[in-house]
Amino acid sequence: MTSTLGSGLDILRTSIDGQLSAPGSADYDEVRRVWNGDIDRRPAVIVRCASASDVALAIEFGVARGLEIAVRGGAHSMSGASTVDDGLVIDLSPLNRVSVDPVAKLVRVGGGALLSDLDAATQEHGLAVPSGMVSHTGVGGLTLGGGMGWLTRLGGLSIDNLVSAEVVTADGSVLRASADEHADLFWAIRGGGGNFGVVTEFEFRLHEVGPIVHLGFLFWGLEQGAQVLRLAREVIPGLDRRLNVLIAGLNAPPAPFVPEQYQGQPGYALLVTGFGSAEQHAEVVAGIRAELPPLVEFVTPMPFAAVQQLFDEADAWGMHCYEKSAYLDEITDGAIEVITEQVPLRSSPLSVMLFYRLDGAYSEFGEEDTAFSGRRTPKYAVFMVGVCPEPELLVADRAWARSCWEALRPHTPGVGCYINALTEQDESRVHAAYGEAKYERLARIKSSYDPGNVFHRNLNIKPG
Repeated sequence: MTSTLGSGLDILRTSIDGQLSAPGSADYDEVRRVWNGDIDRRPAVIVRCASASDVALAIEFGVARGLEIAVRGGAHSMSGASTVDDGLVIDLSPLNRVSVDPVAKLVRVGGGALLSDLDAATQEHGLAVPSGMVSHTGVGGLTLGGGMGWLTRLGGLSIDNLVSAEVVTADGSVLRASADEHADLFWAIRGGGGNFGVVTEFEFRLHEVGPIVHLGFLFWGLEQGAQVLRLAREVIPGLDRRLNVLIAGLNAPPAPFVPEQYQGQPGYALLVTGFGSAEQHAEVVAGIRAELPPLVEFVTPMPFAAVQQLFDEADAWGMHCYEKSAYLDEITDGAIEVITEQVPLRSSPLSVMLFYRLDGAYSEFGEEDTAFSGRRTPKYAVFMVGVCPEPELLVADRAWARSCWEALRPHTPGVGCYINALTEQDESRVHAAYGEAKYERLARIKSSYDPGNVFHRNLNIKPG
């Protein structure tokens, strides 16, 4: 493919501020790598863009030559949507600048920045953007699909805090999308994924968080799973929004704070994070401990940036990964029965089942305020994630995630799903995620900004 692009590659190389890599380039094999080790693709050309104009030139080059275009921010797409065989990858990683205005409590973030870049800059001022839970995730891909994590109860989704965005559209236009400029595009990129253009800069509102917060890790064995889940459903919904609890079915980590006899043991954990006072956090942990004494307990003050990195090592680059997700309105007895049957069936000690609580600030935004693919009523987002050091293990845990998802289906609301966790391109699932009215609105906006469906390597919304 590269040979057929001819002198066009040389012209593009001399036209951009960034760098170009193609098969035969010294850095090609390194640059084409993505986070999920299960994905191995060979693009015809990778354009490492240093500006919005570079992005526009790359789009023009790809469209003119009929190349399939993929957009790469943090390269964390579980499905591998951020790369493509024999096509063009727009690599935004050089666009990683973060600029904080601590007085206005606003931050501008380049489209290639990672959560670690964002956290490092904002935490210098004791500020944060609600985002994800793995710090080497790209800000862009996470945000465009919604963005949920430790701060969702306190500040909503990432998209709920988006003030504006610089977007390069399919015709090479560089637009500012906000509530008063290209408002239809601004609505669509807040939950509609990468369907509408390439976001080269985000502007977010900031919240006062940290730099020191409070963490509690409490762990129980498999046999206490039903008790842990029943306790969690009683405690979590009534918590002050400055507290959050992540429920996890996992293996106890090989960490110094875990006694050796429990390291690697499968079971259940509650990770209690506190963004208010130490006393408030301690009271919640004490209540859980009194109700159900854990096998392992670790409670400590910790930098917020370190909390954001708790899952980094387990989700390291090169792991072979697969994911399914669902929403649960409640953790019912029926759901508990399914969960406690499924958690022990994981093959890899790194595979997990995670429950994020979505309420508080999350539920204060209207259903139609953004294009987000989920109702704003209080609920849990459930993630079944196969994480395997070897591809052979992923065969079993991919099957586990799918089986677990199927078993939970009777207990899910059947409306909406989190598009950031849709691993397969399934048109019917994308329709179902948004619902008919929201999908049709997105399709109309798609036809205005990308009528040729140039940006389709995503959970694709076809032009209306």
